[in-house]
Amino acid sequence: MTAGTETIQGERRSALRQAWEAGPYAWNQALTTPVFLVPFFLVAATVPFATQYFVDNYGWTGGDLLGGNASGKSTTMRTIIGAVRVGSGNIWYEGQNICSWTTSKRVRAGIAIVPEARRIFPRLTVLENLMLGAFTRTDKEGVAEDLERVTELFPRLRERQRQRGGTLSGGEQQMLAMARALMSRPRFLCMDEPSMGLAPVLVEQQFEEIQRIRERGITIFVVEQNATMALTVADRGYVLQSGRVVLSGTAQELLDNPQMKRAYLGV
Repeated sequence: MTAGTETIQGERRSALRQAWEAGPYAWNQALTTPVFLVPFFLVAATVPFATQYFVDNYGWTGGDLLGGNASGKSTTMRTIIGAVRVGSGNIWYEGQNICSWTTSKRVRAGIAIVPEARRIFPRLTVLENLMLGAFTRTDKEGVAEDLERVTELFPRLRERQRQRGGTLSGGEQQMLAMARALMSRPRFLCMDEPSMGLAPVLVEQQFEEIQRIRERGITIFVVEQNATMALTVADRGYVLQSGRVVLSGTAQELLDNPQMKRAYLGV
């Protein structure tokens, strides 16, 4: 980790801790100042990781999580959504410790996931897949409004509403997975390897869609091996190695970092 990124990370963590100790008002004020729109803070969380544990102290308000295979990226995301339980430590979301929350409660609180390999329901229609994204909601009018919004964002899905999900192309299935997550009306959207299995031209299109979602005021946390593409749409990035954050900083700082260029950018 460079001295610059280490200083930025340390100052951010210190500021958030001081605000938390000062009370709810100071905490909320502190969270309106960073680049990201939705507060998310993970502190010293340990979870089973193969035959060992990974542990780290780091603060997030969103961004990209980068790293090679078996570095702990997907495990971290699964911990955020509640599929993996924290062994010790805390996960803070909007000022609340959510470690004991079920996955459904986290979804109702505004956390959603676009899983690796899309994981749509192939025998259900596009419309049925979309409506499953709103399963925890009871506001019928709001659901109808969001259905209109996501089909405006992904017009191809509007054309294929009655088509079975399994008959869509890989790019269309990725659109469906993203739209399904948006139907829960998230404030914090986790995306696990969104470029996996897509042709290069579709990868570029995918990240353009991610940018459009961000412009709607939704914080996006992306786990991605395509570091160059991910950092073009990110505010901050974190690099994992064996479950530990070894490098962090703004997207531009990471793009300019010599270590990052050699290890992940192929420069």
